[in-house]
Amino acid sequence: MKRILFTLILSTLLIVAVNAQDYKTGIGLRGGTAWGLTLKHFVSQKSAFEGFLYAYNHGFNVTGLYEIHNKAFDVDHLNWYFGFGAHVGNYNEPDSDLSEFVLGADGVLGIEYSFTEAPINIGLDWNPYVNVLGNNGFYAGSGAISIRYIF
Repeated sequence: MKRILFTLILSTLLIVAVNAQDYKTGIGLRGGTAWGLTLKHFVSQKSAFEGFLYAYNHGFNVTGLYEIHNKAFDVDHLNWYFGFGAHVGNYNEPDSDLSEFVLGADGVLGIEYSFTEAPINIGLDWNPYVNVLGNNGFYAGSGAISIRYIF
């Protein structure tokens, strides 16, 4: 089911390349290996702050990112972006009382499209990260799809 939804959303993103709109702020759902909320707010025409809040591994994670946006494939309102930031979270080991606090640095690389027919924005991104406290190490992260209501 997740693959069908992913394929449908990605196809829509790539096929619809007309009638897009800019936006200042968007809030919505983010889905991948972890599901949660996303909030993106532009502070200039090309830069934005984005935050994720999601449940993962019987715990939670909060991520904050600074992103630089650029036009993609010479298509209006189709943008690619990259950025960096940090995360903090707490994860619980399944079937035990052990809990682990994590803190680390994040990167992001993605593409997004906004529609004019509805105040909707769809994004696809990759979010690799490194934990510096708790469960130390580099993690390739995962891809995720974000669907936001924009205003």
